[in-house]
Amino acid sequence: MNTIVVVGASAAGLAAAETLRREGYDGTLTVIGEEADPPYDRPPLSKQILAGDWEADRVALRTTEQLTALRLDLRLGVRATGLDTAGRVVHLDDGTEIGYDELIVATGVRPRRLPGAGAHVLRNLSDAIALRKRLLPGVRLAVVGAGFLGAECAAVARGLGCDVVLLEPAPVPLAHAVGEQVGRVLSSAHVEHGVDLRTGVTVSAITGDGVRLAGGELVTADEVLVAIGTQPNTEWLDGSDLALADGLLCDEFTSAAPGVYGAGDVARWHNPLFGTAMRIEHRTNAAEQGMATARNLLNPSGRKPFAPVPYFWSDQYDMKLHAYGYLRGHDEVRVVAGDLPERRFIAAYRTGDRLVGALAVGMPPKAVRPWRQAIATGTSWKDIHDIAA
Repeated sequence: MNTIVVVGASAAGLAAAETLRREGYDGTLTVIGEEADPPYDRPPLSKQILAGDWEADRVALRTTEQLTALRLDLRLGVRATGLDTAGRVVHLDDGTEIGYDELIVATGVRPRRLPGAGAHVLRNLSDAIALRKRLLPGVRLAVVGAGFLGAECAAVARGLGCDVVLLEPAPVPLAHAVGEQVGRVLSSAHVEHGVDLRTGVTVSAITGDGVRLAGGELVTADEVLVAIGTQPNTEWLDGSDLALADGLLCDEFTSAAPGVYGAGDVARWHNPLFGTAMRIEHRTNAAEQGMATARNLLNPSGRKPFAPVPYFWSDQYDMKLHAYGYLRGHDEVRVVAGDLPERRFIAAYRTGDRLVGALAVGMPPKAVRPWRQAIATGTSWKDIHDIAA
């Protein structure tokens, strides 16, 4: 094995590269990144960077010296455009080709957009800086999509003195992920902070004056942020023999094909802990999957399934949310500690007969840790009150 190529220079790609070196790989290690910036952290973009609390250099994942120590063939500002798995060659948009012995695909995702021009999205550092410059006191911001990203940005904008209208097609924001009861409680914080929350509305297009709803109504705004989800960056893999379906399909070892692995937001892999395929767009998962992928690549005879308990967090106003497990598609949600109306509680999630997730709002970290362990060990739903006790 003389050459390993990592396509994607964000959290997953960097974690993979660092693990390869740490585990003893001494060959050529090429890391390709579409953005010109060195690897940086994305969660602060919708929080500290957008709020103006941090300067841009604080999101760097590693110093120049640390990157140099990895002895990378680091190619930034270059995009992969094609893959020949038979010849083991990656094609780049600068006209060059890179051969590989092993390949890690960590190309992440990009924001979905709406028809019309002039709207902001928030995925990279440039997006966050551009939006921050526009969020002046008194500016009217329309946020399309009340998921976690849209909710975080709405909260920051209110803190900056903006008038915010938050538009969501579902009757209850986040109900598909956290349940209707919890979704209503989380949404109430926005209303209390002066956000004009409108649910059950669909935006059809961006206009020069704001957004046009499907029924024809114009919602006026000085600035528009579209936060309606993402698309995996897999187009460059079209025409290869890799399986693609809402991401790069991988097995429980994050292997997509001989010599090809996936990691991070772009990878849809089989998580044996939950017995289902999933694609997780969380910072912690990206790093953990990058490390696991690198180890499996280097030790094919001793590969271990990647079976994490997914974790994510969110900050909105004075609410701090922490969630463990796989909440989507749950059959039941139950508040097992604290008080829901006070937004200080733990909610447990059931799929089938087992505990699959836990969401904590306004609770100390030590109160949540037992739930992570209970999810990891496949605790039966009938035993959840033993955890709460």
